[in-house]
Amino acid sequence: MNNAPITYPVIAIDGPAASGKSTVGRLLAEELDFLFLDTGFMYRAVTLAGLRAGIDLRDETAVTALSAQLNLDVQPAGKNEDGRHYTALLNGEDVTWALRTPEIDANVSLVSSYPGVRQEMVKRQRAFGQRGQVVMVGRDIGTVVMPDAPLKLYITASAAERARRRWRDRQQQGHAASFEEILADVKRRDDIDSHREVSPLRPADDAIIIDTTGHTVADIVADIIKKLSVIREP
Repeated sequence: MNNAPITYPVIAIDGPAASGKSTVGRLLAEELDFLFLDTGFMYRAVTLAGLRAGIDLRDETAVTALSAQLNLDVQPAGKNEDGRHYTALLNGEDVTWALRTPEIDANVSLVSSYPGVRQEMVKRQRAFGQRGQVVMVGRDIGTVVMPDAPLKLYITASAAERARRRWRDRQQQGHAASFEEILADVKRRDDIDSHREVSPLRPADDAIIIDTTGHTVADIVADIIKKLSVIREP
């Protein structure tokens, strides 16, 4: 077996909400000593900024203009022990958990459907990708942001499984919501993300599809590492 270091410039991971792609991506990045970038934080940050500014999120022109003005950055979780996967910064402010509220969940698919917003965020995401050795997670990484990525993964799970995961997260964060409400929201977001005109959610033609339903994150990451050892770049 070839034991040379894995040198993929970008590993692209896509998938629907609560599929486990962010957790898998983070652990994979740790295993490979790669940068981890969950691109969804950018759209969530635009959503949060719009809500804070009192902008009508149905106003595509206003939201698009706002997205170009924001200073967005992501840093490792560092010494934070609150369960975060990374630290998300909006204009220098730590908004990691402010991005994970039901209000953001309810509005982020609309904001991310705007072509101008996506164009601005894709430009920033590609700049991250150019650093090399990055695990990039999102909805359109393999199809739009980094179509030339040598390894593309599409991580999914049943709607019920994804709703259960999100319900458990909500309980831990102190947000009251029923499983039925969260399941309905998961299905609603799937429909919006899959049918938007710009960069719809779908697996890249050459993506490896991984269903996480009933599997542990550790097993999934171990399986991906095995795949990498077989198809690593020369």
